[in-house]
Amino acid sequence: MKIALIGYGKMGKAIDAIATAKGHEVILKIDHDSQHLLDKEHLGQADVAIEFTTPETAYHNIQKCFEANVPVVSGTTGWLEQLPEVNALCEKGHHAFLHATNFSIGVNIFFEVNKKLAALMAAQPQYNVWMEEIHHTQKKDAPSGTAITLAEQLLASVDRKKGWVNDETQQADMLSIISKRIDPAPGTHTIHYSSPIDDITITHTAHSREGFAAGAVVAAEWLKGKAGVFTMKDVLNL
Repeated sequence: MKIALIGYGKMGKAIDAIATAKGHEVILKIDHDSQHLLDKEHLGQADVAIEFTTPETAYHNIQKCFEANVPVVSGTTGWLEQLPEVNALCEKGHHAFLHATNFSIGVNIFFEVNKKLAALMAAQPQYNVWMEEIHHTQKKDAPSGTAITLAEQLLASVDRKKGWVNDETQQADMLSIISKRIDPAPGTHTIHYSSPIDDITITHTAHSREGFAAGAVVAAEWLKGKAGVFTMKDVLNL
């Protein structure tokens, strides 16, 4: 499989190493110095593009992939208010698009555990719930995209929380997400349920970027040759 990498930072380099080890060919490595390669002529040679860039550039990059009719896997977070528009463009043009806030297989299983626990705790108002996420200091967005996904899943079941706030304030009707930036943390997400009697805590801790990168390659392999809008739930049949 021929892969175009849009974004060649630490994650892009990790994806490059895993894809190459699996026998794929990375034919494009696009960073801020090679934006001129982001066109139909160059992208069109790829079987799939994998995009990990910035919230400011993600929409443009994905649009360029659609123009080249190349399936695109995107892991950029912090721009998701534009996601419905991108999904509509994908469907209208019969393109292929897969976005995930986290490609780790373990995290996607953790998402399912979070939804199940939230459903069980919905009828237990004696428990206050709050979240904590820890990432490296170079992460640009806070809270993380993964934390927002976890929060939205939780809020869908626990109706005593009306929304989330990114601070340590323990408000009765709001879900507090505490964001910490500590090197060299690849990513830890914890959901706490606390009552006067006991606590229940679930945590996912990443040990390296390898799990995220490997999942992105698996997603790209799965997306090749398809059309439509997909998520990691489709890839993993969750």
